[in-house]
Amino acid sequence: MIGVAILGTGSIARVHLEGFRKYPGSCEIRAFCDLNRDKAEQLARESELNDAFCSDDYRETIERPDIDLVSICLPPSLHRETAVHALEAGRHALLEKPMASSVAECDLILDAVKRSGKKLSVISQNRFQTTMMRLKKLLDSGVAGRVLHGMVHSFWWRGQSYYDLSWRGTWEKEGGGCTLNHAVHHVDLLLWMLGMPDSVTSFITNLNHHNSETEDFSTSLLRYREGTIAQLTASLVHHGEEQEMVFQCERGRVSFPWKIHASRALENGFPEHDAQAEAEIQKAFESLAPLPLEGHAAQIGDLLSAIEKGSEPLVDGVAARRTLELITGIYKSFQTETTVTFPLDPTDPFCRAETLVAKMPRFHEKTRSRESFSTTSISLGRQG
Repeated sequence: MIGVAILGTGSIARVHLEGFRKYPGSCEIRAFCDLNRDKAEQLARESELNDAFCSDDYRETIERPDIDLVSICLPPSLHRETAVHALEAGRHALLEKPMASSVAECDLILDAVKRSGKKLSVISQNRFQTTMMRLKKLLDSGVAGRVLHGMVHSFWWRGQSYYDLSWRGTWEKEGGGCTLNHAVHHVDLLLWMLGMPDSVTSFITNLNHHNSETEDFSTSLLRYREGTIAQLTASLVHHGEEQEMVFQCERGRVSFPWKIHASRALENGFPEHDAQAEAEIQKAFESLAPLPLEGHAAQIGDLLSAIEKGSEPLVDGVAARRTLELITGIYKSFQTETTVTFPLDPTDPFCRAETLVAKMPRFHEKTRSRESFSTTSISLGRQG
């Protein structure tokens, strides 16, 4: 039985908790930790886990002999410190997105993975959806042909009070705005589908969140060696939160949420509907059976299986580092007003949190601050 400790007691910690509870034969939650011990104890009571250990000291929690896996649900600025400590203490780690506040911090976590031999998975729960898994398999199969153009809309909506939490909306504590903390999921998916681009050109701004130093909107153009072009837009000002990934391939258009359209050319080059191509693509898309669980619960199951079998989780630290590398390139492109090429040199100053924090613009001065909200419900976007 894998003993689990949850660090942090915010809204996302509850999502992790419910995910672990899907596997009562494989794991049990044995500890909660929060800087405010009362919150740890409150979550234990609400979860009817009255025997769970509660603490305000993450070191004490991690080092308990009954803990095998640490689920880290803390602000990004604390990810490197807590993940490295967990791994060096011989614990496996499940780390909320983003992996860390900088590429350099990702490398420190990866070094700890190598030294410890323990498993690390970084949350990217959207990979673990039936439609997304099917779309990945379809693109890999080549049935739809080469991807010519990708379009990713990471559209979210957040009110002004969203940034009233003390650590949100600061470059130092949160590491970035919507590009890092919301679009991180879609960046991971885009890299999973198409791989790392050769270059990126980007623009970021703050359109409507006056208590945040960081951006609430960004748009980027990605270029690939084989000629593919992709566009990525991240936003916190889109009512409806419609999120989609569209791939225009040689034989047809496919997307998440799932939609397909295929055209063929008339003699004069204008389009007509290609029902045969659509049927072939649809058949390939449906060839993967539906997943029994999706989202966080499915990713937690993937990590538990990797621990038990000695295999690697689907979203490991190497994949999560690539995601942060691309996001770092987006920020660097905007700040330097240049097209940024990949891979980034690990010694690039932008790969260090302190340099990025110092160089990025403060769109607004943070003037309101609170430690928590009484409302714990959150939205995870609308995907169809």
